[in-house]
Amino acid sequence: MAAEAAVAGMAEAAEARTRRPLVIGIAGGSGSGKTSISDAVVERIGTKNVTKITHDSYYRDLGEASFEERKKTNFDHPSALETELLVKHLRDLRAGRSVEMPVYDFTTHSRRKDETVTISPTPVIIVDGILIFSEEELRDLFDIKIFVDTDADIRFIRRLRRDTLERGRSSEEVAKQYLTTVRPMHIQFVEPTKRYADIIIPEGGYDSHVAMDMLIAHMNMSISSNAGDGTVASPATRSLANGSPRSSEPASGPGSASLDISLDTTKHAEASGEVSTSWC
Repeated sequence: MAAEAAVAGMAEAAEARTRRPLVIGIAGGSGSGKTSISDAVVERIGTKNVTKITHDSYYRDLGEASFEERKKTNFDHPSALETELLVKHLRDLRAGRSVEMPVYDFTTHSRRKDETVTISPTPVIIVDGILIFSEEELRDLFDIKIFVDTDADIRFIRRLRRDTLERGRSSEEVAKQYLTTVRPMHIQFVEPTKRYADIIIPEGGYDSHVAMDMLIAHMNMSISSNAGDGTVASPATRSLANGSPRSSEPASGPGSASLDISLDTTKHAEASGEVSTSWC
């Protein structure tokens, strides 16, 4: 009787977890292609089913400092981000509560005063950022952890285009920042977190639809579970879609392995007639 009660309790707990959002973290170096991949996922799943949050929105407010002082900030160090607020917001969203996400202005290096974006819970939540796997408390909230692995020269070219076209920076400023903070911080804080990934997507997602199809399948399972339509997940699928955070131990540890696959977001965007140039 005790064993049957324990099994029943576990089943009830598992059912409760399926009602929580599936939280996916997409990490990788600056310019690796994180944003393009998350945008492609949103396009496939639909905005009513997916909430997208960027860690960049949680840069600490430096509005009290002068603009010259703000420019000297190391924005590629974990301390530059208010990760504790993002952790609180994700926990609120998992519990079914809406949150007010800050709005960060990259041209002034400060948060916009009295301006936030209301984020409501959805069956799938995607969080992207270069440092989202560096903090254990945040890392533990992700059900699926993805690392976009792109060569440094490609990432620099993408960052150069983005910062000069969208953020009002000169090429000299971009190159200086890359050499003084971006590259050293990537080596120290970003690259090592690849070992925590469940999935590694090489070269920013070229040449294969495998990763996208797999992610979409898991997301649709999570959406079905939240809708309570009676869909039954296989044990392997349920382990990813049940809303229970996976261990933050490296995926390359004993008895586990990360999956190294590709995702062709470019072909998908071309098929829809919308090719994104925002690689972050």
